[in-house]
Amino acid sequence: MANVVWHKQLRILLDLTRDDLDHPELPDLWDTVYKTDRFYGRLGVPVSERDLQCGGVCRDMGVEAPMHLRMRGGRREAVHERREDEERHSVPMSDEHKAYQERILRAAHEGGFGGDSEVRTRVGRTWIQTDTLVEGADGRRIGWEVQLSTIDERGLRGVRARAGKAAKNGITPAWHTDRLAYAQRNDTHWTRSDRLPAHVIARNGDLRIVSGFRVLDFWHCDTSALYPCPHGMRRCGKAHATAKPRDVFFDDMVRQTAAGTIVPIQFRAGKAVHRYWVTNADRDRLEDLDSDDTRLPPEREATPATGASRNRPTCQLATALSAEQDPTAPAVLLAVRPLLTALPLQPAAPTAETAPPDLETVPPNFEQREAPTPQATDSTTGLPPN
Repeated sequence: MANVVWHKQLRILLDLTRDDLDHPELPDLWDTVYKTDRFYGRLGVPVSERDLQCGGVCRDMGVEAPMHLRMRGGRREAVHERREDEERHSVPMSDEHKAYQERILRAAHEGGFGGDSEVRTRVGRTWIQTDTLVEGADGRRIGWEVQLSTIDERGLRGVRARAGKAAKNGITPAWHTDRLAYAQRNDTHWTRSDRLPAHVIARNGDLRIVSGFRVLDFWHCDTSALYPCPHGMRRCGKAHATAKPRDVFFDDMVRQTAAGTIVPIQFRAGKAVHRYWVTNADRDRLEDLDSDDTRLPPEREATPATGASRNRPTCQLATALSAEQDPTAPAVLLAVRPLLTALPLQPAAPTAETAPPDLETVPPNFEQREAPTPQATDSTTGLPPN
């Protein structure tokens, strides 16, 4: 059963929990719809050939699920024709899903933003159902959809429709998963974390997003460039951008998407179009590049996508995506990989002129974050003091 029904002929959604079905402009709507459905039933018209379909979970997933109406104990009910459609509504929300919803709200509130879970937004004669809706700065609204369970291809086809419907109505869709197959799709802006139990997701730790966020590297296509020309030429002399994967803290992602310092983009690599999250500074530079690729776009001041944290990481160490698996990996890296792996490892001699790495472009690994404090040495002997 469901509380929301889609009427194919009238092209409206009927909310059975409201006396007027949420259409006060149409008096006696329930009597008309109910009597018509009962009339079809007496004539033997199959449920699939009537005018009513599920307007809730089934419609959100792109599934046409025929329904019929009935009265039981004075209560209005809409009943599915098929058992599989009915079961689609009874799938319980997992503990991991609930933990993500709670964490999104907690991170948003800590950043000074409001939000709520299971939000239904009225849009004209229809609704948009959002797992967790964060109210950001300047009227910005981020609609987080957590997809952890396995869904079939029919359900996956509904992702693009749901994301497009949200975007058209002022909600920025942000889909999060722990499934690699979903994260590699380009139907919306996906992010991915490692698969973790609910109690690990819920606690205050460094939960990381390991897929979906990119840093754009802008470069000039000349003989000194490390990347091959994306146009297939030897060197075209123009400016290009390359998207490089980068981890980001989940809580920072929630807060900065609400603040507008992390934004979604569509990035073209050859004939393919990828959907990534980047900093607003990288987005602006990419727009400059698209308008004029004869020169490198100017540097823009960027808000760091993530900050240092003393919390222990909650997620497992993510396995780095190899260049062979990454469709956007430069061909030059594939060519030199065998040479690099064959060279023996040698410690680099420190020099006074060596500049420290830029923390904004080179993320600290676990060895760097937990490096032991150097011991003091005696100035005469060079040995540690007794």
